[in-house]
Amino acid sequence: MKNSMTRALCFLFLTLCSLGRISAQEFKFAFLTDLHVHSDSTLGQVELRLKSLSPQVELLLSGGDNVDIDNLKSADLSAGEQRIKSLKGLFDRTKKPYHMAIGNHDRLPRDLRDGTNDFALFEKAFGQTYYSFDHKGWRFIVLNSVETKDNHYVIGDKQLAWLKDRVEKTGKDQPLVIISHVPFLSVYYPVLEGRYTAADTFTNQKQVFDLFKDHSLKLVLQGHMHLYEEIKVKGVQFITAGAVSGNWWHGAFEGTAPGHLEVDVHGKDFSWSYVK
Repeated sequence: MKNSMTRALCFLFLTLCSLGRISAQEFKFAFLTDLHVHSDSTLGQVELRLKSLSPQVELLLSGGDNVDIDNLKSADLSAGEQRIKSLKGLFDRTKKPYHMAIGNHDRLPRDLRDGTNDFALFEKAFGQTYYSFDHKGWRFIVLNSVETKDNHYVIGDKQLAWLKDRVEKTGKDQPLVIISHVPFLSVYYPVLEGRYTAADTFTNQKQVFDLFKDHSLKLVLQGHMHLYEEIKVKGVQFITAGAVSGNWWHGAFEGTAPGHLEVDVHGKDFSWSYVK
């Protein structure tokens, strides 16, 4: 009887979560992007960063480019895989739940890609490259924004179908966060190079963004650019959250110091700070 009651309560809880009827609560989470682990010393720096998180942080999110794999030679791949295991160990030792996004540098080296297993090492360590989860009434959707088509980043057809279904099964009032390594929106090129280009954003970003027009999308967390940006469009806050590695472990990048984002959730509202 007790087991049956427990199962029934769990089912009810999951059902209410899927409908967005669990009240949004207060919590704090950290978003760490562009770690670019490529050596023991950079692993040590990531360890220090994890130890520096505010004690109130209860949930960790990665924005991708966790370990530099795509630029390795085949002979060095085993060393890269060991760094992935070591990084996973660092996150495990925090004793906090964490969820990883995939970045372009987390893919297999170009000469080993065949279009079917580009993400094999990431999946082996961290699981699916796109997925969703709920935390205290909020729904988080982690995208794989490093799929490619015609040499441009894209949310592929299979992932797009999954996302559409996921959004349709989300209560319209449930607050949502999207995590995407490659940005939806960025002013990187206009600000730094004085030109507009679709490079380094994914090509069907409007199609993806429009899926949420009748839902309570609150926040989009992005990486890839190593620049700190805040853009607010149609009531949605986009934050490109710098980089843990800064200028690829050589100090600040164009005025953005190495750092991570900490977000305080207050019911259906939130505030944030970039921690240098």
